[in-house]
Amino acid sequence: MSRWIKFMVVAVVLLGAIGYGVYYFGTNLASEKLMDAVTTELETSGQIEEVKKYVESDPMLKQFIEEAEAADQSQLPFTTKEEATRVVIEKVGMTELTDLAKRYQEGTITKEEILLTLQENLTEEEITALKVIAFKELYQ
Repeated sequence: MSRWIKFMVVAVVLLGAIGYGVYYFGTNLASEKLMDAVTTELETSGQIEEVKKYVESDPMLKQFIEEAEAADQSQLPFTTKEEATRVVIEKVGMTELTDLAKRYQEGTITKEEILLTLQENLTEEEITALKVIAFKELYQ
């Protein structure tokens, strides 16, 4: 009987480790592919300049960028766009992100509502880190 219990414990631990590995590497792979696709699309279409102009003309977004410039980067929970994407996917969820993007394109949700959703799911430090990464991507 004890041999059977040992086998079950080992099997559960192995399955847990495999499940965690698939989850971790799966979200990492998804975040990398998502960021690569977005970056490539913006660069090849020349829309990066449009994004900069849009950010600079919107007072709320401009304030976000100014906050990013002033942030202490040594205190941020993440510093790369891949890490940021993974955190957002983990905390908000891919389904919710896809739904937000679709609703924004349809005009049924505002920027403020999207930001509120992010603020509900992310910590203040994570939001600051996202601002810093967005600043770096746009202006460096």
